[in-house]
Amino acid sequence: MHSTDRIVVDALIVGAGFAGMYMLHKLRAAGIGATVVEAGSGVGGTWYWNRYPGARVDIQSLEYSFGFDEQLEQDWRWSERYAPQAELLRYADHVADRFDLRRDMRFGVRVTAAHWHEAAQRWHVETDVGARYDCRYLILATGCLSIPTDVTFPGIEDFQGPVYRTSRWPHEGVDFAGQRVGIIGTGSSAIQSIPIIAGQAEHLTVFQRTPNYSMPAHNGPIPDEDFQAWASDPRGYRARSRDTGGGFQNEARPDALAMATAPDDIRTELERRWAWGGFRILGAFADSGIDPEANRIVHDFIAEKIRAQVADPEVAALLTPKDHPFGTKRPCVDTGYYATFNRPNVALVDLHAAPITTFNAGGIATTARQHDFDAIVLATGFDAMTGAIDRIDLRGIDGLQIKDHWAEGPRTYLGLMVAGFPNMFTITGPGSPSVLTNMINSIEQHVEWIAQCLAWLGQRQQASIEASAEAEADWCRHVTEAVTPTLLPQANSWYMGANVPGKPRMFMPYAGGLNTYTEICRQVVAKGYEGFVVKNGDAVLSDSRAFTSHPPMPDIPAALLPIIIERLTAAGLMPAAE
Repeated sequence: MHSTDRIVVDALIVGAGFAGMYMLHKLRAAGIGATVVEAGSGVGGTWYWNRYPGARVDIQSLEYSFGFDEQLEQDWRWSERYAPQAELLRYADHVADRFDLRRDMRFGVRVTAAHWHEAAQRWHVETDVGARYDCRYLILATGCLSIPTDVTFPGIEDFQGPVYRTSRWPHEGVDFAGQRVGIIGTGSSAIQSIPIIAGQAEHLTVFQRTPNYSMPAHNGPIPDEDFQAWASDPRGYRARSRDTGGGFQNEARPDALAMATAPDDIRTELERRWAWGGFRILGAFADSGIDPEANRIVHDFIAEKIRAQVADPEVAALLTPKDHPFGTKRPCVDTGYYATFNRPNVALVDLHAAPITTFNAGGIATTARQHDFDAIVLATGFDAMTGAIDRIDLRGIDGLQIKDHWAEGPRTYLGLMVAGFPNMFTITGPGSPSVLTNMINSIEQHVEWIAQCLAWLGQRQQASIEASAEAEADWCRHVTEAVTPTLLPQANSWYMGANVPGKPRMFMPYAGGLNTYTEICRQVVAKGYEGFVVKNGDAVLSDSRAFTSHPPMPDIPAALLPIIIERLTAAGLMPAAE
């Protein structure tokens, strides 16, 4: 890479979603010059790209919004409990306008390569439009679900109609009136879009490989009592949300065990949470994420709810998950999804019974029959957490490539930095709570940590900070320790990279909870950035290589200890009992 004609900046932020916007705002406040580069033509990240019918957030709007500025909170009033994509994009535009962020943003620019130059202690960055940057800090705000999977099918180029991807929906929208439409996939994007498309199309055929759990949103205007609870104490409301495992309030009951609760009481509690809607059911019983029998109780309740909504028992059975425990994939939140299959113009195809053999000029052929379509929708998911990062030619010390470093799965320290890649930060990267949480709260916590770190380096006139290999290895072990007692690894989920052929299988996010993780990050800083090597040229300020800030063992109900010990022992994370 050449070194001439470069744009010199203190920090280059990649991505203008919520993470990139807040990162720019925080660095400005710290007096650190920063520029954002963004592949799209506007701000908003996820909500800029994902414009498919029915797209909306699955966290309550009051919690899925910035909390760093009180006036910003007061200025914006959400119209619904779960805001739709268009409103979320307007919110992103409002934030960009309010803080004049666009003057330091460059749109239509995709980073293609970034190489670390050890002698200069700086990153040299290349883009697809020829602009080249020289920066001290490289901050990847690239999003966890921003790169669609490269799913294709034999003969797809032969289909004579349009093929749409939910992840790259036309900005002008699509009118399916009078059309025969096929949609492949039944993940979150499909579950949100299927009811809308079914209401437009002459006929909709849904091709399903794996059914997912979905809870009703019961969406509508925010109830006055909910809004007043927030408005009366927004700071306290935010603090309570952040002080949870998921970064949102769902009435979690850490001491409530389904296996120690009377059946009638279980039913009452699950019914109450189902009526409330959304993710509230996740917090019902602490053992449902660990004990298969407790999980089965929740599964059976949801299966009953599916049967109550779907008239055809065979279709209801196909829509009921059977291959993974409840909660081991991110559940979906829907409006009218299951009832859509009662419509006379909607058909469900089980791809296990009749796999797709090829696309052709008329549509899709399965082993059972030909399906003719005017349009086809691919709702086939994302290369989660790593896709946007490892598509950049990232090279650290001695030319170490990120793809090689992550050949057996992504390795990070705290999900914030990667050993061998100084001054490169990943916002909500693998190894952090990120996709298991309310992303806004995880974003704010990461952005604030990074801004504090850069200010600390500046005050000490230090040129670089890097995660040590030892701390990275310790952290990866702790990430495994956190998830192993749970049922989460039992699903072939995108958490595990299972939806991308050839991607290493490992559980990528940190399952220990946002509140626990936030305290760990605080302890790391309090110990002088434990686990990081801080230096200026050859002069080393700090070389605290080990990670010792393990969280205290949580209070675990005694009934769950045998299961947890058995799993940790089987994974080699705990010595076997003598």
